[in-house]
Amino acid sequence: MKQNDKTNVMRVLDGKKISYEAHSYEADPTLTGEQIAGILGEDPEKVFKTLVTQGKTGAYYVFVVPVKGELDLKKAAKASGEKSIAMIKQKDLLGLTGYVHGGCSPIGMKKQFKTFLHETATSYERMFVSAGKVGFQIEIAPADLISVTGCEVADVT
Repeated sequence: MKQNDKTNVMRVLDGKKISYEAHSYEADPTLTGEQIAGILGEDPEKVFKTLVTQGKTGAYYVFVVPVKGELDLKKAAKASGEKSIAMIKQKDLLGLTGYVHGGCSPIGMKKQFKTFLHETATSYERMFVSAGKVGFQIEIAPADLISVTGCEVADVT
């Protein structure tokens, strides 16, 4: 991968000397996470999506969950200490995170929000998350994702 093909996520990881493997595929924002897992030839349980939410207090939270799973808003509220939590509007994603829908990564957002990683991730040696651009994924050790994002592990699906 050429230097100018690197995403912000990859530059952040390179800067912190964190090992990862970059994967790219034909950029198509209509692909589901499960379809992306299929393209990568990976178990969908190891491929995670990044969801951005807002709590009743107005604080923002990031949840990294398996592409096959759905964020349980009650469990997410409990994990974050909020009374309730809701998904942010898709149109607000870019301004808030610096990422577009389908290319949102827990790494390298404009501002680091409190982040939660679904507990199943820790049972894998490597997992996949968006590399911050549609058509790009990174394969990373869950412990490295935890160290770079400061995320907490929780059952949120």
